[in-house]
Amino acid sequence: MSDASSSSETIRPAEAAHFGALAADWWDPAGSSAMLHKLNPVRLAFLREAVDRHWGGDPRSVRPLAGKTALDVGCGAGLLCEPLARLGADVTGVDAAEENVAAATVHATGAGLPVTYYHGELASLGLGQFDLVTSMEVIEHVADKAVFIAQLAAHLKPGGLLVLSTPNRTVRSRTLLVGAAELLGAVPKGTHHWSDFATPEELSELLAGAGLVMGEPRGIAWLPSKGLHLSDDLALNYIVTAVAA
Repeated sequence: MSDASSSSETIRPAEAAHFGALAADWWDPAGSSAMLHKLNPVRLAFLREAVDRHWGGDPRSVRPLAGKTALDVGCGAGLLCEPLARLGADVTGVDAAEENVAAATVHATGAGLPVTYYHGELASLGLGQFDLVTSMEVIEHVADKAVFIAQLAAHLKPGGLLVLSTPNRTVRSRTLLVGAAELLGAVPKGTHHWSDFATPEELSELLAGAGLVMGEPRGIAWLPSKGLHLSDDLALNYIVTAVAA
């Protein structure tokens, strides 16, 4: 896959086509995005705790993001956008694939959730700044990680919160997230390219280059007895917060 031709571009057309082709069954928990359906509750648990900690919210509140704006970049068909809306946020989702945005819009409308979706390069959409910016399992698919992180940072309001998740580049992730996951059909073939995974140290440097400080990463691990869960084990996948330095 070739990188984008312009330093301001982050979308790899082949990646957008790959995920766009999965749009029709994105919301099927037993379909091609089944792993994302399993990941979503784990990511939301981390995000909810991070939101309460960052804004000093009440953990008992059912709408901790009321009055706040949220941007989910690489939103797919809206698996994270809809829970963010239910948590009270005014949500905008952006994805590289037009097919995903179409599927996301239909699903949100059916659920009665006022999420606004766009497709295309984030930098070209003129969306302004947001209290919360999220991008889950996306940075490993972009053409230029530094440019992508800079774009996320540019869309963060002063005092805002950024939350990212991504696979780690380890021997275990290569064996399980790429080799075994594709062999067993847990993810579609061609979803992951191990060399594009970023370690926590690399992500911390990328965030620092955009004027952000990364919080302590939490692993997303898997055990037969627990399934996917938050962990101190960062070997497979991890999730982090970042704020302005």
